Amino acid sequence: MPLYEYRCGQCEKQFEATQSVYARVEDTECPHCHARQATRLLSSFSSNVIGDRKPGFTEIKAKAMNQERMQRFTKLPPLNAKRQIPPPNMSSDSDSCSSDASTSES
Repeated sequence: MPLYEYRCGQCEKQFEATQSVYARVEDTECPHCHARQATRLLSSFSSNVIGDRKPGFTEIKAKAMNQERMQRFTKLPPLNAKRQIPPPNMSSDSDSCSSDASTSES
């Protein structure tokens, strides 16, 4: 149940009340003068984080994962790059194969 801060309209004292979210302001009674003229005040919010869950942790982790992936992708060739076909082999091995083939036919 949330904790609300109030100011009494009659005695002008501030007090806190733990109430349901559905509680009406008009039904809130001042603990000092027991009047039902309270006004709800805006108060600051406080939170206690327990464990390793911190605000923004998922965003920080996602950014780190993205940077890691981008480092891996820099090692890959670009997507629009054409494959380089090696030039035909002009060594003496290919000449000897063709001369062997012509001698075997005769």
